[in-house]
Amino acid sequence: MDYKAFHKLTYGLYVIATDYNRHKAGYIANTVFQVTSSPQQIAISCHKNNDTLQYLLKSRIFSVSVLKQETDPALIGNFGFKTGSETDKFAQINYETRITGAPVITGSSVAWLDCRVVNTIDLGSHVLLVGEVADCGILSDEEPLTYQVYREKYKMLSPKNAPTYIEKEKLSAEANVQPADTPQGQESAILSDDMDPYICEICGHVYYPEDGDPSAGILPGTPFGLLPEDYRCPVCNAEKDNFKPL
Repeated sequence: MDYKAFHKLTYGLYVIATDYNRHKAGYIANTVFQVTSSPQQIAISCHKNNDTLQYLLKSRIFSVSVLKQETDPALIGNFGFKTGSETDKFAQINYETRITGAPVITGSSVAWLDCRVVNTIDLGSHVLLVGEVADCGILSDEEPLTYQVYREKYKMLSPKNAPTYIEKEKLSAEANVQPADTPQGQESAILSDDMDPYICEICGHVYYPEDGDPSAGILPGTPFGLLPEDYRCPVCNAEKDNFKPL
């Protein structure tokens, strides 16, 4: 099976957000589509392990912020790879509320839709939520960020809770081929004396060995190969194996 066939399906990239009892929650989605024109209804898909789902089901409202093509990767990392139970995703984000009270991301969006949930469908790993559009608007004439650009320009992967998530190993025919002197599961470039920078495939954050990572207690001069196995990206919280040589 050639899993790259799924990449030929077209998607956008969005922030889905809600507010329940003054608790704002949101996540990155690439599954947003119009299902009817009269009334105007939008469907979204949310993983059952996503913290935002419980607030969506309680509030019965959500906004769709259509991200612009030049969106800061850090915003994608914030909403796509962090959990609201551990961090306030909206702390450093420009947003406004519309009719329903759901927050709309303004600084990084080209358009928005404000919706009230009218139906939910259990899809196994995900829940499909159908919302009737209460209001919508345009914020910018810039091009929207598509899933294709997200993959090809930013070289990013889908979050594990995304409907389109595919394991990295399945996307490469050579995923299980390792050099003879390289331990299984490690890249040959990761050596204890390797002082090259490494980039996070998820959000684009670069680890520079000469700088280390003070926020994680990593001293300057620490090679990437000597980082602890539980090291995570300080921007999007991605695991160590999501980094590659820059």
